[in-house]
Amino acid sequence: MSTWDAEVAVVGLGGWGACALWQIASRGVDALGIEQFHPGHGWGASHGGSRMFRITCLEHPELVPLARRSLELWHELADLSDTSLFENRGGLLIGPEDGRIVGGTLRAALHHGIPLEHMAPTTLRERFGQHAELGPDDIAVWEPSAGILRPEDAVRAATQLARSAGARVVTGTRVHSVELVSGGVELETGGGLLRVRQAVMTIGSWLASLLPGLALTPLRMPITWFRSATGDSRFELDRFPVFMRELPGAEVLWGNGSEKEHGVKLGLEVHGRAPRPIDPDTDDRCVVSEDWAELTGVLGRYLPGLEPAPSQVSVCMLTTTPDGQFVIGRPGGDPRLILAGGCNGHGFKHASGIGELLADLVTHTPPPMPLDFVSPDRVALR
Repeated sequence: MSTWDAEVAVVGLGGWGACALWQIASRGVDALGIEQFHPGHGWGASHGGSRMFRITCLEHPELVPLARRSLELWHELADLSDTSLFENRGGLLIGPEDGRIVGGTLRAALHHGIPLEHMAPTTLRERFGQHAELGPDDIAVWEPSAGILRPEDAVRAATQLARSAGARVVTGTRVHSVELVSGGVELETGGGLLRVRQAVMTIGSWLASLLPGLALTPLRMPITWFRSATGDSRFELDRFPVFMRELPGAEVLWGNGSEKEHGVKLGLEVHGRAPRPIDPDTDDRCVVSEDWAELTGVLGRYLPGLEPAPSQVSVCMLTTTPDGQFVIGRPGGDPRLILAGGCNGHGFKHASGIGELLADLVTHTPPPMPLDFVSPDRVALR
């Protein structure tokens, strides 16, 4: 009788972990998924009803092929699960032509041949007049391939497909320690000790505390929704698609229009100044006015017509790395352990493709893209 509980354990079944378990199990590998909450929960980084998808990845040129593959896999996941996961409504990028958002988008599009539509300020005002106070240097680009993903539905769909492919899924169980042993890994859980040949750690903000030798910082990221002040339809999703807009002072306003029971989803990123660092186990998830004060301070100027206070607020977590890139790979080349984390706030759109990359690593299949820029060794504390 084997002393191993599985060939592979995927620890953490958020976006990355659920997609990894699906891909690993689909290759016939004996796989076990472990989740401390339940698939599609709202305590990590894979929730909030919608996530922006775009192929023009301004964060790193090597991410564009990953985004393209991810889109193919999102469609595959949707077809196999008979679930609507992606809405291709296009996306808007606004700001100075040489700025971080528009400039990075244009460079990615040029390098990879991505079709974009350039909008002059007059065209932008005609088509998307909700955006006010455009700067004298602002332009806009329209990415037809962009849209929104449904994170909770995607996690549940990938987890179910993993089960259908033979994976065992254990929920409500937390991994308290990870010990590398001869030939594999021992995982101490609330339900007892599990022994596996390989462990894939996709636990989001908990990665920093379970494996403290990495330069990862968990951050609190409030998510806010707003209602139209007049109740008109110009802020509904079909007229107000996903966008990122660079404001003066390096602030980035982002969001998408209202739909169903949700209002207009908005957030504010201040480049160079991170949200508040947190401990994912002890942070108070209750919301307070400071969670949206800075955002509401700019809405009246740049998106007039919305109520001054949010109609709904939630707290998401993200995990950052010093260089803003993901952490994916085997630390020190160890054949027993694979780490995947550091979403840096732009990781969910790549979750399906990252799941495939992790399955490649598990099965020792050469990945379709270089992974040096996301190596765990570059963020190891020394």
